[in-house]
Amino acid sequence: MSFDSKYSFLEAKAKLEALCAYQERCQFEMDQKLYLWNFQSEQRDQLIADLISNNFINEERFSGAYVSGKFNIKQWGRIKIKTHLKQKKISTYSINQGMKEIDPDKYWETILHLSEKKKKEIESKKGDIWEKKAKVFRYLQSKGYESDLISEAINEVFSK
Repeated sequence: MSFDSKYSFLEAKAKLEALCAYQERCQFEMDQKLYLWNFQSEQRDQLIADLISNNFINEERFSGAYVSGKFNIKQWGRIKIKTHLKQKKISTYSINQGMKEIDPDKYWETILHLSEKKKKEIESKKGDIWEKKAKVFRYLQSKGYESDLISEAINEVFSK
């Protein structure tokens, strides 16, 4: 055991279990935490394997919770959610399973709602209709929505 670790092996195990019980976590996040606590690679792998075998960490469950939270609370689009999950080293399979949490009808309603909200926000500003459409487009793109859906939503919102 490394003597410069912040916690002993058992203390770290207990702390990680408590973190995972409180909120869904992924393997990458736990590895980063152990790295910051100065654990060696072998010890990190051992602790993470223990968390996985005791079902404290589950990639599919994490992915589903992450997708649900980011879409329902932050109103992120599929592109942004996928990108962030890839940054957390989640497998493509688990990402695809998590993406099933998004209801296609609710997704479309959210794009329309965000388009209308942004349109109202910029209505009083200077610029022609193309500039305003471009602002709404860029806003929705920054939220991670797909270009084809953004175009459809903008056309629908601006034709009212």
